[in-house]
Amino acid sequence: MPLGERGGWERSESRYCGVETDFSDDVPSLLNFHISTGGFDYVLAPLMNPSYRPSLLEGNGADTQVLPVSGSDLVLAPSQWSSHVVGKISSWIDLDSEDEVLRMDSETTLKQEVAWATHLSLQACLLPTPKGTSCANYARCVNQILQGLTTLQLWLRVPLVKSDGDSMDATSEGLNDSWELWNSFRLLCEHDSKLSVALDVLSTLPSETSLGRWMGESVRAAIVSTDSFLTNARGYPCLSKRHQKLIAGFFDHAVQVVISGKPVHNLPKANTEGTQKHHLRSYLDYVAYLFQKMESLPEQERIELGYRDFLQAPLQPLMDNLEAQTYETFERDSVKYIQYQRAVAKALVDRVPDEKASDLTTVLMVVGAGRGPLVRASLQAAEETDRKLKVYAVEKNPNAVVTLHNLVKLEGWEDIVTIISCDMRFWNAPEQADILVSELLGSFGDNELSPECLDGAQRFLKPDGISIPSSYTSFIQPVTASKLYNDVKAHKDLAHFETAYVVKLHSVAKLSPSQSVFTFTHPNFSTKANNQCYKKLQFNLPSDAGSALVHGFAGYFDSVLYKDVHLGIEPTTATPNMFSWFPIFFPLRKPVEVHPDTPLEVHFWRCCGSSKVWYEWSVSSPTPSPIHNTNGRSYWVGL
Repeated sequence: MPLGERGGWERSESRYCGVETDFSDDVPSLLNFHISTGGFDYVLAPLMNPSYRPSLLEGNGADTQVLPVSGSDLVLAPSQWSSHVVGKISSWIDLDSEDEVLRMDSETTLKQEVAWATHLSLQACLLPTPKGTSCANYARCVNQILQGLTTLQLWLRVPLVKSDGDSMDATSEGLNDSWELWNSFRLLCEHDSKLSVALDVLSTLPSETSLGRWMGESVRAAIVSTDSFLTNARGYPCLSKRHQKLIAGFFDHAVQVVISGKPVHNLPKANTEGTQKHHLRSYLDYVAYLFQKMESLPEQERIELGYRDFLQAPLQPLMDNLEAQTYETFERDSVKYIQYQRAVAKALVDRVPDEKASDLTTVLMVVGAGRGPLVRASLQAAEETDRKLKVYAVEKNPNAVVTLHNLVKLEGWEDIVTIISCDMRFWNAPEQADILVSELLGSFGDNELSPECLDGAQRFLKPDGISIPSSYTSFIQPVTASKLYNDVKAHKDLAHFETAYVVKLHSVAKLSPSQSVFTFTHPNFSTKANNQCYKKLQFNLPSDAGSALVHGFAGYFDSVLYKDVHLGIEPTTATPNMFSWFPIFFPLRKPVEVHPDTPLEVHFWRCCGSSKVWYEWSVSSPTPSPIHNTNGRSYWVGL
């Protein structure tokens, strides 16, 4: 039975827990013992008798031999095979052995076992850990198999090892960093989305930063050995604080725990009722306790669950008119409008001293007024500061203008608010504004053409006028994002690799702190003809992290609305509880492997044409990548 019900975790794959078993030719009894009696959700069980070797059968009437599998497909219903059994490929196989007989036996057996697993409609099979440093032939054989699979997933078993120079884990067999093993195997298999990783969690763990890399990889299972458990004061198994934190991180990334090994805690064999207790039940109970200890997901996080790692094309609000549903979503973000109200209130107080508050009327223009949330925030700021206001609401979407007219009438703002149905870049204002307010920011700050729009509207701002926002900066950071990369790759074309996506990042590893890219200030007194920019950036991985694969760049923005009032999504300074913007993701056509001792050199360009603005990006070190999106051939924002 699942580990428990927690707020927001009900649908997570991580609520299932498996158990690793030995070979049995009586699968119904195996399931009855581990699932009905033990309470596990599935077994990780060998499909073939471990003594089987194809070469021993040759010439001995091999044609009439029956494969020594764990029983006929009829011993369980198809749904039981599918839900309760993950196949474990024979651990003796070694496709990179010098011994040709062993190598050939291994290839034959691997293909037979996967074929049997497919016949049984299993959801997944566990591949044994590669035996040596070279795994090319093993990967070649697995890659051949992957080409023919439709639903079966293959999990490569890899020990969770990363030595810090001197310390070597006894079970790692001389392996310095198991991520390197996984990475070479995955790249040899063309980054196939049906190939995932199952991590053997050992009693000693690598550093925190090294573990973080795995959160961006396609980890499906964490196989926790009973040897990794400590003993609590009552004699029961428990995990170290670091192990607990790792397992919680796995739960949050839909990774399932599998208990493996023999019991190492001397506990009573029977329940209080006197019935026989499963020998690993106390380990399962502890894992269930960790799952139930997880904090419930906040309401907003639950709403956004479906958007996790889901690629969306950014909005084109200048080229397209937004729909009512889109306005509705953004208007619900009260945090954003509270910040705008604070900024307008501070600007009004700076603009009009208290002694002139009853005489002076401030002219405020909302450019891109939508359905009126900024108009409302500005009027509330005027009421709060006791300042007089005259508002122009400029909006190019004729459908939103209908709503604006109704709002003004309903609220009785006819004497204060003038609605202008026009593109701000082409409107001739009857007077100049003291304050210009806009919400034209995209996930990357300038990617919805705020600079072009505000430069166009600047002509009707007084020379000493205030723009809200007064500046905004874009940021990027390199990420491992295996799922996002595979989702882009699934389109099988260049254009999708040269497109920036808005995405609620979840299964990603952030490899280095973010750095600023482009900054725009308003009002803009620059004499530059356009807003073209170029930035070269250098990122370094922490020295204890180990190598990592960069699939692309996460992008964010931070904006100064006015003085000390800011708004943004850059992780270290993000405005809490704001949901109007997800980060942006710039993919790389070919992922780049980066080592801690070699900087990652990245180039970003913001290019401007007569009818569009676009980004180009590339990596120049440690290995050069092509320049992505040349001339905006795949992705651009229309002017």
